[in-house]
Amino acid sequence: MPKNYTPRSGDDRYAVERYELDLAYTPRTNRLAGRAVLSVEVLEQTDALRVDLVGLRVGKVRVDGRTHRLVKQGEHAVQIRFPEPLLLGRRVELEVEYAGRPAPRRSRWGRIGWEELENGALVAAQPTGAPSWFPCNDRIDDRARYTISLTVESGFFVAATGVPGPVTRRAGARRWTFESDVPTATYLVAVHVGEYAEYPLGLGLGGGRLDGRLLTAPAQSEATLRAFAPVSEMIRVFEEWFGPYPQHDLTIVVTEEDLEIPLESQGLVTFGINHNAPEEQRLIAHELAHQWFGNSVGIAKWRDIWLNEGFACFAEWVWSEAAGGPSIAQLAEEHHARIAELPQDLLLADPGPADMFDDRVYKRGALLLEAVRRTMGIEAFRGLLHAWATGNEHRLVESTRFIELAESLSPVPLERVWREWLRGTPLPLLPEPVA
Repeated sequence: MPKNYTPRSGDDRYAVERYELDLAYTPRTNRLAGRAVLSVEVLEQTDALRVDLVGLRVGKVRVDGRTHRLVKQGEHAVQIRFPEPLLLGRRVELEVEYAGRPAPRRSRWGRIGWEELENGALVAAQPTGAPSWFPCNDRIDDRARYTISLTVESGFFVAATGVPGPVTRRAGARRWTFESDVPTATYLVAVHVGEYAEYPLGLGLGGGRLDGRLLTAPAQSEATLRAFAPVSEMIRVFEEWFGPYPQHDLTIVVTEEDLEIPLESQGLVTFGINHNAPEEQRLIAHELAHQWFGNSVGIAKWRDIWLNEGFACFAEWVWSEAAGGPSIAQLAEEHHARIAELPQDLLLADPGPADMFDDRVYKRGALLLEAVRRTMGIEAFRGLLHAWATGNEHRLVESTRFIELAESLSPVPLERVWREWLRGTPLPLLPEPVA
């Protein structure tokens, strides 16, 4: 029976087409005030809609511009009831005013969401942290477009999901705007506030349409720019393998603090100052690869998280080989030996919520891809990855779709790979490398 990975999140009775977030944040007191407008489509007849929000207090609620009073706020969500049922296909505009001191929400995966830093804030939302800073339908399969505006005092720099727009000044504050017209899951929407400076990356993507930027504190800029110098070449390699860079923006944020792990979001990746070391290049490659796998080609269910993380881990190996380091085959053998020493009780096809971020999901997913590569052949496999990433750009997918595509492009049957690597728990042997 399929497991419910996030049972307290989201409402499948509606889908959000666009979010308009107008926020004001005071770093000194960690106070956030916001107005969120959700343009929604009703997917089944209902007399109530549930909007996820955690730790912030709702003020006024309007429906289609009119004050609405049939509202009840609970610990995890706001219930908006209607005197008459909303019919299938109805479009409704929900407007929610809210405020408070945002904080990470507690979850089985730790504390996630809006995080106050010593000198600013960041968002680390995967998988259910988005409601810690804005009202939303927090479902992985409900992707929407976003307009985000954030006002902070003038000494702070803001980055958020979307293409940066105008910055306006008023009374010692600046209002930053961002526009995202690619479908984005709530957990992939991010905000950063800090005393950063902006440095161009000079990527020249899309015929010069996209150059990208790196944000970091000026005092650490020299070391940070040196550490992230390979980004342009990484993206060039990944474009050869996976097709054109699929986002409308690329912003890299390097905080002044150490972070336990880097964070990916739509068109934006985040690293701690501790990731400036040369040996951290694999993590840079991993997070950049998520712009194709996870952020563009997105999973419809959390149980298929290997399609995000396994592909991003495999991309680490692609970069290593391209940069003159250990080859894909060598790294696969090394990680196979390490996983062989771990418990053999993880089902990659449905690892369950407790294990969805287990390193075995990441590495076994990459090893599955290596098994496919060794079985179908190197050139056919590269064609598969390119077709997968370009043919499903900004679309939701499941494992069955990847299996069908692989079978259609492989000169040999792949059923054994799926049976042993995806649907079985014992760690199979890797096939012998092919030329």
